[in-house]
Amino acid sequence: MIGREGYLQQIRDALDRSPIAMLIGPRQCGKSTLARAIASTGRATFFDLEDPTASAALSQPMTALRDLTGLVVLDEVQRQPDLFPVLRVLADRAASKTRFLLLGSASPSLARQAAESLAGRVAIVELRGFDTHEVGPSHTNALWQRGGFPRSFLADSDETSWRWRQDFLATFVERDLSVLGFGMAPAAMRRFWTMLSHMHGQVWNASEIASSMGVSPHTTRKYLDALEQTFMVRVLQPWHENVGKRLVKSPKIWLRDSGLFHALQGIQNHGQLLAHPKLGVSWEGFAMEEVLAAFRPDQAWFYAVHSGSELDLFFLHRGKRIGVEFKHQDAPRTTKSMHVAMTDLGLDRLWVVYPGVRRYALTERIEVVPLANVREVVEQA
Repeated sequence: MIGREGYLQQIRDALDRSPIAMLIGPRQCGKSTLARAIASTGRATFFDLEDPTASAALSQPMTALRDLTGLVVLDEVQRQPDLFPVLRVLADRAASKTRFLLLGSASPSLARQAAESLAGRVAIVELRGFDTHEVGPSHTNALWQRGGFPRSFLADSDETSWRWRQDFLATFVERDLSVLGFGMAPAAMRRFWTMLSHMHGQVWNASEIASSMGVSPHTTRKYLDALEQTFMVRVLQPWHENVGKRLVKSPKIWLRDSGLFHALQGIQNHGQLLAHPKLGVSWEGFAMEEVLAAFRPDQAWFYAVHSGSELDLFFLHRGKRIGVEFKHQDAPRTTKSMHVAMTDLGLDRLWVVYPGVRRYALTERIEVVPLANVREVVEQA
């Protein structure tokens, strides 16, 4: 495994403080690999609910699980929702020596079931693909181009990585969405996903896509919800604090994995990426996911007013109000928009993240930071 010690420690901490830990994230991002790594360190029982044999063994879940000790791993647990009431009962046993690790690929449905059946008994860890902290700064461009899915990033060539991502997109719309409970026509979803890639980093406009597809805005929202719930898309909500200005109130849409974004845009290698008109917004989306992976805020927003001022990312960190701008430039400078955001949001710090190598201050509270140094910022914040 490449540098996944951080996630391994998060899972161990979750299992130490709660009888049940839930590891959620997109399909093919490495959840099962991490779970097997945790399981290999002690007594463990592993159930893959995509395996008919494992699913049959759990047809009577109380009988199958009650006598097990050590770690019990339930992979793709959303396929068997009747397990959750049983897990609640088992988690409440006095002095139990059993810990449960649940793996799932559709967060809202899992979160709802956990809230209803496992309230106060479960700790949740969200897993994403590789990030620059895990693969090392020397591989940043490859990670940006290929994305963070392990099989895409670790492929032996750009061609192999490209083919893997095309196969992933096809399998996801033709099989995985149906398995996860989303009943969308594969051809329509693939077309919607491709059109959505052209809105990467833009404010959501349901009517525009609905008109192009010949469907209702309500239908396009269902498609968007499915991609958001399966970790393919980030729907970044606007900050609505009352600042006496006309605020943008629709969310922004970001494709979470840069490699899948490039696959949908037909970008097959780094040379094509550098010449593509979506170069800037591609890097901004990649950098945003890196920053969110580093800070891990509970919530994040963007800020925009109709007069034109905006801020790419805003969140709270250790009681401080943090703003982040992403600039695919050689030497970013202060802008009027940055000063407006500082005042409107009462920011304690504003970091301008860029692909360069030099860290420097613009003002007392505005600083330019290379993407490779984001983890240092987290430690100093």
